[in-house]
Amino acid sequence: MSVYTLIDRHQLSEFLNAYDVGSLVDFEGISAGIENTNYFVDTEKGRFVLTIFEHHSHQELGYFLDIMAFMAEHQIPTAHPQPDHQGNYLKTLAGKPAALVERLKGKTLEQPSQRQCEVMAQALAQFHVAGMQFDRYRANDRDLNWAQAVVAQIQTLMTAEDQVLAGNEFAFQESVDWTGLPQSVIHADLFTDNAMFEGHQLTGIIDLYYACHGACLYDLAVMVNDWCRTADNKIDQVKLSGVLTAYQTVRPLTEAEKKAWTGALRMAAFRFWLSRLKDKLIPREGEVTMIKDPCVFKDVLIFHRKSR
Repeated sequence: MSVYTLIDRHQLSEFLNAYDVGSLVDFEGISAGIENTNYFVDTEKGRFVLTIFEHHSHQELGYFLDIMAFMAEHQIPTAHPQPDHQGNYLKTLAGKPAALVERLKGKTLEQPSQRQCEVMAQALAQFHVAGMQFDRYRANDRDLNWAQAVVAQIQTLMTAEDQVLAGNEFAFQESVDWTGLPQSVIHADLFTDNAMFEGHQLTGIIDLYYACHGACLYDLAVMVNDWCRTADNKIDQVKLSGVLTAYQTVRPLTEAEKKAWTGALRMAAFRFWLSRLKDKLIPREGEVTMIKDPCVFKDVLIFHRKSR
């Protein structure tokens, strides 16, 4: 993610002494994204990703790292955290929580193919099925209450058009019935830049730091809104059909989920429009930052609102 916390070679070498990964060879900051500080780290024993967490506490980070380990151990391709000499996944670096994780093969996608979309959908269903056995709980902190708080924070900076859109979507979302929908661990941020592929093979699901317990349907909607999105921010219906078919080869949707599908698509678009809009209107400072365009998911939201 963006590089907010700068570290030097000596700091990193001292940090790596707590792990059985050999001496530091090289490292470089990763500029993509907006939430945490990430570095590629090469050591004598391999390649890793170092994450320095800018917003999460030590207490909640144990949940995310345990999910990563759990999924990797259940044959879901995720980056397994590296334990230190005492078996701990979480350390401190530059006064902030930090973790060293496996660096996966492959690369993230910008324009996934039909087949890659279907492979991802099937893997997401497997992620959900496995996650139903995960025994820890974290509530979704990007729900409708969060959205309402964000709008209250940025309302005076929003255009009149955006204020109306947000108000109308709130009214609609309050009518969506989420009760009774299948729940599991969800990724909650499964964009194309959070999955790695080699050809048509999925090699890794990454960046699980929004993971929480929530509706599987919402997670599928988040994925669809990015993976099936066209260049003009509409939804490719052929890709969508393939994604829904592939997902349901592993976990068929219930009748309640089918009824709530439009609401889930809209909520997923609403959430990312607002978070990006907040970052644009109230930017965070960083050494290397990238603010993503909020209009992308505003367009997607409008598309879904017109498609109902």
